[in-house]
Amino acid sequence: MTGDIEYHLTAEEAWPALERHVLSARSRIVAGFRIFDPATQLRTEAAREVGEDWFDLLVHVLQRGVRVDMILSDFDPIIAPDMHQTSWSSMRKFAAIREAAGPEARLSVIPALHPAEAGRVAEIGLWPKVQNELGDLRDMLNALDPEERRNAWIDLPGTHDWLVIDEDGQARTQLAGAPPLHTVSHHHKIAVIDGRILYVGGLDLNPRRYDSPRHHRAAEETWHDVQVSVEGDVAAVAERHLDTLLDVVSGRADPVEEAHGLRMTVSAGKSNWIAMSPRIVRRSIAETHSERIAQAERLLYFETQFFRDRDLSRQIAARAAEAPELELLVILPAAPEVVAFDKRTKLDARFGEYLQADCVNRVFDAFGERTFFASPAQKRDAAPERIAAADRSTFRGAPLVYVHAKVSVFDREAVMVSSANLNSRSLSWDTEAGLYREDADFARLVLGRSLGHWLPETEVDIDGSLVAQVREQAERDAVRQPDHRSGFLLPYDVSVAEEFGVNLPGIPAELV
Repeated sequence: MTGDIEYHLTAEEAWPALERHVLSARSRIVAGFRIFDPATQLRTEAAREVGEDWFDLLVHVLQRGVRVDMILSDFDPIIAPDMHQTSWSSMRKFAAIREAAGPEARLSVIPALHPAEAGRVAEIGLWPKVQNELGDLRDMLNALDPEERRNAWIDLPGTHDWLVIDEDGQARTQLAGAPPLHTVSHHHKIAVIDGRILYVGGLDLNPRRYDSPRHHRAAEETWHDVQVSVEGDVAAVAERHLDTLLDVVSGRADPVEEAHGLRMTVSAGKSNWIAMSPRIVRRSIAETHSERIAQAERLLYFETQFFRDRDLSRQIAARAAEAPELELLVILPAAPEVVAFDKRTKLDARFGEYLQADCVNRVFDAFGERTFFASPAQKRDAAPERIAAADRSTFRGAPLVYVHAKVSVFDREAVMVSSANLNSRSLSWDTEAGLYREDADFARLVLGRSLGHWLPETEVDIDGSLVAQVREQAERDAVRQPDHRSGFLLPYDVSVAEEFGVNLPGIPAELV
């Protein structure tokens, strides 16, 4: 902690902080989450005094008279049926919370599907692909037993015009014209307590997101993430942002004026009847990155799920030529989640890997030895059959650690912690929120805690060359057996993304 701000490294630190904030609420909690599952287990003793999970905690604060308002992200039911189903499963739980809390409870949860749609020409052009996706969803439902199938279908309300359960209990598709395709989502993870505490970063709330700095769970259950909590005027600005957001994205209101370090990405509606893109309203997360990159002299440090934004990579590469002492250190997962754990090989996943390889190679060429890309893996052996099958949930013989954090440090002087990845979707289309701080003490704390976590047995000199220190340790560990490694970080292998990736000319990079 430094001053009024706390840095929470993984859910082991972040969720207890959120529980404390919620328990401290006196009048109102307002939040926006991509995923929020009330069945998630509580972690602190104080919270467990009122129950076992977030269902119990929310009932408790509602019965104390606290008002709770939440924007829960919804998703295109055909492009992202798993996420759509997750949202509506949570909505059923929130309905039960409202009933359990009693008639006086003030709970509002809005399942918010971003209003931006692909232009009608694009929707018609994509109809054959949509039909294939519907067929895959139908087949998935029919593989379930009848009761599971019915329950799963109930949690997919957005598909019901195109996907029905017939009299025999089987799922079948029906023609109802090309559906609208929602290309944008609310990707933020933000809560404000009583207009005085802001909790923001990259971490949603469900059992899948729990991890600790030890990263000792199965690869598909690791989830390295970061949140910050800050008390002060920025919380009131964030509260106004959440109160007006749905009007802003619908084009009925202007966004709030940013102040006290709040940064965001906001888009609204669709730009025209042909394009897939929305109308850009606010890109201050991207703009702040651009401004700080243009000023950087010594260090750029990023933790990100994706490094796919070609404009950003060009800016970083250009700055490498202008600032000869600038170094770049990037921590990112060895493979995207959908590839590593869902085994997705469709074109969207392959296009994302193409973009990342392009961006990584561009900055490699510009920086040379002044840059290093690292990917974390656990310090234990992966299952032999996974290694033999070149399973991308393993990396250099170990289960990977999935990086989902969104942290940027500029010259040991300023920090951004947000929900935005370094891809075009987060920096231009999706709803994102974060905190930007020009604070050298906080920047050094973030670097110290982050590198101390990744390299727990190495004494890192924060003022020295981080690239040289991390590269030396990562390359040393890369030739060791996993259980003999001293750190989590290993050299990122861009050749795997190059081999898997496929270019899709004409497709907006913002889609992935």
